[in-house]
Amino acid sequence: MECPKCRGRMRTFDRNGVHIEQCDNCRGIFLDYGELETLTRMESQWAQQHYAPPPPAHGGPAWGGHHGGHHGHRRNSWVGMLFSS
Repeated sequence: MECPKCRGRMRTFDRNGVHIEQCDNCRGIFLDYGELETLTRMESQWAQQHYAPPPPAHGGPAWGGHHGGHHGHRRNSWVGMLFSS
């Protein structure tokens, strides 16, 4: 298969039953009809299973306590894990 963007060679990967084409040259990701919807649905299901709701707030933070924010922690999504390898 040939990349529609740069004419490079395309490689097909199967991730949980979803076929993903990626160009070896430009690294573009191409999905067939319906695969984006499938990935979106799978992401939503994965997130519901792996992300607990935040604990309830107990008033304002104490001096030196946790003041919210991300503090360098970034949650990886299921889709991020899908394309990480």
